[in-house]
Amino acid sequence: MIEHRIKANGLTHFVRDDGPEDAPVAILLHGFPDSSAVWSAVTPLLVAEGFRIIAPDMRGFGETDMAPHTEDYEIFSAGAVPDVMGVLDRLNIERAHVVGHDFGAPVGWALAALHPERFITLTALSVGHPRAFMKGGFKQKLMSWYIVFHQLRGFAEWGYRYRNWRYLRKHWKGHPDPDGAIALLEREGRLTAGLNWYRANMSFERMLKPPPFGARGNEFVRIPTLGIWSDGDKYLDEKQMETSGAYVKAPWRYERLEGVGHWISYEAPERLAELLADFWRAHSA
Repeated sequence: MIEHRIKANGLTHFVRDDGPEDAPVAILLHGFPDSSAVWSAVTPLLVAEGFRIIAPDMRGFGETDMAPHTEDYEIFSAGAVPDVMGVLDRLNIERAHVVGHDFGAPVGWALAALHPERFITLTALSVGHPRAFMKGGFKQKLMSWYIVFHQLRGFAEWGYRYRNWRYLRKHWKGHPDPDGAIALLEREGRLTAGLNWYRANMSFERMLKPPPFGARGNEFVRIPTLGIWSDGDKYLDEKQMETSGAYVKAPWRYERLEGVGHWISYEAPERLAELLADFWRAHSA
């Protein structure tokens, strides 16, 4: 595996690069409270299937630089979309499959909708299309209560750190490596950077209006899309993933995993690798 330090969109990005340079490429995007290490179990399986896997630490997470302002974490114009495009450009990758989990999933939906010429397929893990999520109903709103907590600047940071990160260990108790996540978040400024993803994209004001995909109609994805949801997910309801097909004007496939929690790549890497490799081969460039 090669570890890159790539300057793009005003930040230095830490990127894991594994597999043959001339193999079909997939870029894997993580969410909160993780880093690119969340893909460590599934990556060697995908490389063995003949793919090159690119996994960046998203801005503010892991070893990638933090941005100075809350608004710098807005996905569409300031943050993740131009970050990913910049990383691909610096690596001279013209087209790739894109996979996103947790907050990485809405980044994937945005990339696929806004830059379909650069992506072969989209796979969204756990989180459906942003507009399907917004329409997810009362159950999803109850399951998303922690998003409100994350808006409380200062108090949320204190609450997470209180008594040796007791809240994180309890709320995210399904996380397979809480100590690893905490070790990254307890560095100065890193927890706030992670929470800024919620504050910039899921603030009270933002939740009252549609996600800013751009011109009307740009919210639709026009590349083959796979949605994967697991029945042990305590944060995302199945409906918001099932109904995401309404925003895909291309082949749409939905897979429901039984007995698996939120962190699919940790808990079911073999099954995930099988689904991804099958889907990518069915829709090769």
